[in-house]
Amino acid sequence: MAIANITVISHTYFYLLGIPGLEDQHIWISIPFFAFYIIALLGNILLIIIVVIDQSLHEPMYIFLCMLAVTDIGLSTTTIPKALAIFWFNSGIISLDGCITQLFFIHSTFVVESGILLVMAFDRYIAICYPLRYTMILNSSVIIKLGIAAYMRGAVTIFPIIFLLKRLPFCKNNLLPHTYCENIGLAKYACASIRANIWYGIFVLLVTVVLDIILIVASYSMILHAIFRIPSQDARHKALHTCGSHVCVILLFYIPGIFTFLVQRFGRQIPPHIHILIANICMLAPPLMNPIIYGIKTKQIKNSIYHLLFQRQK
Repeated sequence: MAIANITVISHTYFYLLGIPGLEDQHIWISIPFFAFYIIALLGNILLIIIVVIDQSLHEPMYIFLCMLAVTDIGLSTTTIPKALAIFWFNSGIISLDGCITQLFFIHSTFVVESGILLVMAFDRYIAICYPLRYTMILNSSVIIKLGIAAYMRGAVTIFPIIFLLKRLPFCKNNLLPHTYCENIGLAKYACASIRANIWYGIFVLLVTVVLDIILIVASYSMILHAIFRIPSQDARHKALHTCGSHVCVILLFYIPGIFTFLVQRFGRQIPPHIHILIANICMLAPPLMNPIIYGIKTKQIKNSIYHLLFQRQK
């Protein structure tokens, strides 16, 4: 019996299609993408500059906020420039290594941001429940360790995905209907079992984002319990106000992400271009809105911005 030799060609290059179904609208879609990206960059850079140069903001809360701003810049920069290149120049080609590198930074940065939000919830818990020991508990050494832990966790948990993807032969279609690469979106084009990729992705989600949400909810439950035991109404209002900005940022980060996850898993009737637009909003909304929320709701930052932009001009 003759045995036919079958050669499997594994793709080393892929082509990101942008938003399929809306190709003729790419230029128009790029306008808000570009505008929001520039605003996000300027807002977060301004926030970092203010925290660095204003000595009164050298407190744990603002240092963690500075870390969040750095992460927001990374989160938007890993996705939006490539999307704009697709929209403007039809430059969707990307190597397999480039695709894996992009998705590594996207997923790890997302995990890092989730970790920083958890650290900020811990910061608010210490500030409200143990105000007299706040600076003693969150000293410089602890702040550095918490920051390193958040960034290391993002890198370490996502790093195995590189090897899980590199082992796969990609012999199916190499056209990716998206503006950026992501783990399962790339893995499903493999000609081998991706069960390990799926289960590891679920594991990472559970031990990072889901665990962070549970701990954040637990922290704020204890925070609210402590606040409503404060006898003074003015003190209660002040304590609630200090948490308001962080709660807004938490909701802005997690709700679109949860919605995207549910749409991808159960929204089979929703058009693909809606999936892709929502996924891009998840990458752009937090970096865009976080500095605005803190700039509006935090008096110290608002005063520092006014002094930096207007007082020095006089």
